[in-house]
Amino acid sequence: MTEQLRVLHRVIMPAERDVDVLKLYVDGNAVFGRRTADVASAAEQVLAEQDQAAPGRGAAYRPATAEDSAEIIGRRSLVIPSGTRISFCSYFNAFPASYWRRWSTVEEVTLRVRARGEATVLVYRSTGKGHVERVKSFHIDSEESVEETLTLPLTPFIDGGWYWFDMIADGRTAVLEQADWCAVTDQTETGTATIGITTFNRPKFCVEQLLALGQAGEVLDVVDEIVVVDQGTDRIEDHPDFPAAAEALGSRLRVIDQANLGGSGGFARAMHEAVQSDRSKYALLLDDDVILEPEGILRTVTFADLAKSQIIVGGHMLDLYNRSVLHVFGEQIARYRWWMTPVAHTHMSHDLAVHPLRETPWLHRRADVEYNAWWMCLIPVEVIRKIGLSLPFFIKWDDIEYGLRAKEAGVPTVTLPGAAVWHVPWHSKDVMTDWQAYFTERNRIITALMYSPYDRGGNMLKESLFITIKHALAMQYSTAELMLLAIEDALKGPEDLHTSIVTKMGELQRIRAEFTDARAKPDLDAFPPVRRRKPPRKGRDIVPPRNRRDMIRTALLGAARQLRPVDSFQLTYPQTVVPHVDQTWWLLTKLDSALVSSADGTKAAWYQRDRHEFWSLIRRATALHAQLAKDWASLSRRYKAALPSLTSPEEWQETFTKARPE
Repeated sequence: MTEQLRVLHRVIMPAERDVDVLKLYVDGNAVFGRRTADVASAAEQVLAEQDQAAPGRGAAYRPATAEDSAEIIGRRSLVIPSGTRISFCSYFNAFPASYWRRWSTVEEVTLRVRARGEATVLVYRSTGKGHVERVKSFHIDSEESVEETLTLPLTPFIDGGWYWFDMIADGRTAVLEQADWCAVTDQTETGTATIGITTFNRPKFCVEQLLALGQAGEVLDVVDEIVVVDQGTDRIEDHPDFPAAAEALGSRLRVIDQANLGGSGGFARAMHEAVQSDRSKYALLLDDDVILEPEGILRTVTFADLAKSQIIVGGHMLDLYNRSVLHVFGEQIARYRWWMTPVAHTHMSHDLAVHPLRETPWLHRRADVEYNAWWMCLIPVEVIRKIGLSLPFFIKWDDIEYGLRAKEAGVPTVTLPGAAVWHVPWHSKDVMTDWQAYFTERNRIITALMYSPYDRGGNMLKESLFITIKHALAMQYSTAELMLLAIEDALKGPEDLHTSIVTKMGELQRIRAEFTDARAKPDLDAFPPVRRRKPPRKGRDIVPPRNRRDMIRTALLGAARQLRPVDSFQLTYPQTVVPHVDQTWWLLTKLDSALVSSADGTKAAWYQRDRHEFWSLIRRATALHAQLAKDWASLSRRYKAALPSLTSPEEWQETFTKARPE
C-alpha cells in the first residue's frame, strides 16, 4: 500500500488582527504586519525596513533591541528580526503529542519548516509532569526558501506532553514561510464533514460565522455541506450580510427552517441530514454563538481519520469576552453527585496570556474526557447510525448523554487541544435560575436514571432537594417551581419527551410569568425606590456562613423566618439592591425583598418573600424527591428500554414533520 506524508497540524497565525488572541498562537513579541495575497512581497517590505542601517552605522545589520517584534504577514507566515526569538509553545501551535500517541495510529511525527534568511530552530518536548526537554536543533542560512524536516518519535508521551519549536533569527532577519507537523500514513483518503449549526434568533452571530467559513480556504476542502437549522423567528436569511455568506459558500450552504426544538432538536436534525445525505464521513456540530478557529475543522477531521478506532473529537471553549481564557481543559461526570466536573488535575478559566503553556505543568498532562460539549464536536456518521441521534432534551445534558451513550458503545470521546471556539461564557448567563433550570434538572435526572452506577443516583437526589430548598430560601420561587415541574415530568416516564419538546418552552414561560422574581426590567428606576423600615441590627452587614455547622444553622433560621409574616412595607418598597455576584441564598434568606440583577448586568428583578409559596414548595419538594427515590428502579428500566426508539431517525422524523416553522 502506498504511503504518503499527511499534514496533521499546521502552524498558524490569527485569522483576524486581534491582539487579545496573539498569545494563543505565538509565545514571544509579535505584532500584526502587512497582509497581502502575496506573502513574499509582504515579507520583502518588512525585510527592507528591518535591514535599514541603524543611525550612525554604515552597515545594514541592525542589532536586536528589547522593542523588536516578529511581524505576522500571513495566516502561516511571520518575519523575525535579527536577534529575536519566537516560540510556538502555544495553545494553537504546540503539537499535542500525547493525544496522538494515545488515540491514533501515528507512531512518529515529522516537523517540516520552510524558511529563508538565517535562523536556528530549536525543538522541544514536554513530559506529562510539565518538564521541558530540548530534543534537537537545526540551522537555516539561505537567501532562498529552503525546507528542513525532522522526524520525532511519539513513544515517550504515554502520560502527556507536547512537541513545539522555537525560532531564533541569527545574524540577519529570518522569514518563516510555513511549518507543519506531519506523519507518514498509508491512509490515502481524507474524510469530509457535514457541518451542522443550530441557531435561534442570532442571525448576526450565525452569518458572521458563515462569512468566516467562506474565507477559510483549504479548510473547506474537507467540508461537504454546511447545514444551518434555523429555529427562530428572526431568520438568518433576512440578515443583510447573508447574501455575501451564501455567495462565498455556494452550494455548500443549506438552510433548514423548523420550529424551535432547542439545541438537541437542531443538532438532531443536523445529524439526521448528515446520515440521510450519505456524503460525509463526519458530522461536525457547531453552536451559533461562537467564533470558530477554522483550522480546528482540519485538525479534528485529520485526528478522527487517523484514530485507532471510531472516535468523537471535540474542541475546547475559549471565552468570547476574554479571549485568552480557556474555559475548561476537559470534562467528565462526578458519578456520585451526577454532575459535570473538570477532569482531575485540571482547572477552569485559565488565562493562557498570563500563564502560558510552557509555564503551566497541568496543561501538559493528557486529560481523558467522557464527553465534549456541542459548541464544537465531530461525530462519525457511522457512530450516529449505530447509537442514534440526540435525545429529545431540548437543551442541557444532551451532549453529556450522547458522550456517555457512545462510551457504553465502545466509542471514546477526545477533547483535542488546538481545536477550539470562542463562546459566550456561562458566568454571563443565568442558566441555573431562569427557564433553563427546568431542563437542567429534568435531563440530569433522566441521564442519571440511565447511566448512574449508584442506587437511586447516589447523592444526586439529596443534592437536588437541597438546591430546591436553597432557591426557595432565596426567594427564587420561579426556579424552584420549574425544578419541581422537571421532577414531575421525569416521573411520567419517557413517553412524552418527543411530544413535549415542541410545547414545553411555552409552558415554562407562562409559569415563570406568574412569579415576581422572573419579571425582570432593564432599569432599577423602573421599581419603587429602596427603603428600609429598620436599619440593619447594630449596623452589621450580613456575613457568609463560616463552616458547615453555621450553614445548617443559617438554613434552619431561614426556614423558621418563613413562619413570620412578611413586612408589608418591604412589599411596597424594595429592602435593598443585591448585585448578581452577591445573590447567595444565605444573604437573600434574611431579606423580605430585594432588587437582584441578572448575570449579564442588563436587567433586574424584584424578589419578594412569600411564606405561603415557600412552604408549598418545600412540601412538594419533599414528596416529589421521595417519590423519585421510590420509583427509581422502575423508571430506570423504562428510560433504558425507550432509548433506542427515542433516538431513532424514524421517531425524530415524525417530530421534524410536526415542527413546522412559525
